[in-house]
Amino acid sequence: MYQLLPSFVLGFHGCDRDIGEQILSGQGQLLPSTNSYDWLGRGIYFWENSPDRALSYAAFLRDHGGRAVRKIEEPFVVGAVINLGFCLNLTDENALTLVRQAHQELVTLSEEAQTPLPMNEPGYAGDPDLLKRHLDCAVFELLHALRDEGRIQAYESVRAPFWEGGDLYPGTNFREKTHVQICVRDHACIKGYFRPLKEDGTPIQP
Repeated sequence: MYQLLPSFVLGFHGCDRDIGEQILSGQGQLLPSTNSYDWLGRGIYFWENSPDRALSYAAFLRDHGGRAVRKIEEPFVVGAVINLGFCLNLTDENALTLVRQAHQELVTLSEEAQTPLPMNEPGYAGDPDLLKRHLDCAVFELLHALRDEGRIQAYESVRAPFWEGGDLYPGTNFREKTHVQICVRDHACIKGYFRPLKEDGTPIQP
C-alpha cells in the first residue's frame, strides 16, 4: 500500500548538450544505464529536485571520461516530470528490509557457487564515496529478479537518499553532496521533459 507513490516529482538528468537538445525536441529519449556498478541497479537516473547537482555531475563526467557511457563535451541538464508509481523507496523501513534480505540471498548464492561477492570500490584515485557500486547493483538486481521469479509486482522506480562528499562543516554529519537519487525502471513513469529555469526565469544553460 505505502509503496505506491502517486504524486509527481521533478527529476534532473545530466548529459551532453547534443543529447539533451534531442530529448527536448522529441527526437530522442534517455536510455537505461546498465553498468554493473550502477548505484540502484538498471534504469534511467535522475537527481530529485536538483538541477544544479545534475549539471555539476555532467561536468564531472566530462572531466572523468571513463565513467560516461556517452562522451560529454558540453554539460547540459534535462528536467523530467516523473510519476514514481510502485516505488522501492529507501526512506521506508520495509524497503530497507527487502534490500537487506536481497543481500543475504546474494551472500548465500555466492557461497553455494563458491564465487566472491561483488565489491563496491572507488571510481578514481582518492574517491571517498565508492562511486563504482558493484555490490549494491548486484543486490538491487537480485531483488528485482526474485520478484520476477515469484510473480510479485515489479517496482517501477527506486528512490534513495545518499550522503556523499565531505563534511559540510566541522562537527556535523551533513555532507557536501547529499542528494536523493531516482532510478526509473519503467519508462512510462516519465511523463514529460522540460528545460530547467533559474529563479529569474532564464534557462540554467544559455
